[in-house]
Amino acid sequence: MRVRVHEDPAAAAAEAAEVLARRLADRPEAVLGLATGGTMEPLYEDLIGRYKRGDLSFAKATTFNLDEYVGLAPDHPQSYRRYMEEHLFRHVDIDPARTHVPRGDLPPEEAAEAYETDLARLGPVDVQLLGLGRNGHIGFNEPTSSLASRTREKALTASTLRANSRFFGEGETQPTTAITMGIATIMEARHILVLAVGAKKAEAVVNMIEGPVAAMCPASILQHHPSVMVILDTEAACLLKLREHYTVAEQGVALV
Repeated sequence: MRVRVHEDPAAAAAEAAEVLARRLADRPEAVLGLATGGTMEPLYEDLIGRYKRGDLSFAKATTFNLDEYVGLAPDHPQSYRRYMEEHLFRHVDIDPARTHVPRGDLPPEEAAEAYETDLARLGPVDVQLLGLGRNGHIGFNEPTSSLASRTREKALTASTLRANSRFFGEGETQPTTAITMGIATIMEARHILVLAVGAKKAEAVVNMIEGPVAAMCPASILQHHPSVMVILDTEAACLLKLREHYTVAEQGVALV
């Protein structure tokens, strides 16, 4: 696991965008695993800027998103399909038919099965982008999720519901379950890129990188993946015991 620490969130997001851009430049037909949330917004802004400058094309790429709320149609304002349209897809030259987000408006078992089928047909994912939940979740694989899980419906914990409640207006029903790519499914990606910033992520970061591999911190399973890059800002990295070592180890090492 490679760990790279930057002074601020903007620099961390810029480097994560550089990783994805280089992969896409090297392999225009790449399959990208994408994530949502506020942490990812500057990364997507960076990629859009590269496209508008003529430095990047998504025309041959295929994408798979990690998750979607159960019960939300693709055009719902808080759906992750809508998020991706607003923050990336509609601004670049990607073929809509090549973009995949679980269907929250289908029966969950049906939606999950269809998603695994599409992944098996079009994958594997070349680079899987991950955020990190405050409780260590990746995708919506909450603590105690099976480390061998596949795409499925998952109940969201109280802490995750609280963290995401800001996206739902007063009187608006907040979904309590989501369809999420499973941990074993995530681990099938060729490369994994984790972006985490802010002090609120520090405990999850140290558990992911330096803690034991355990279902209580689902992200810790990434210690078993052969190609993981974790990009952090100083606040997210503040609890790491071996932070100096990671910094030394990355000196002079190519980004990708």
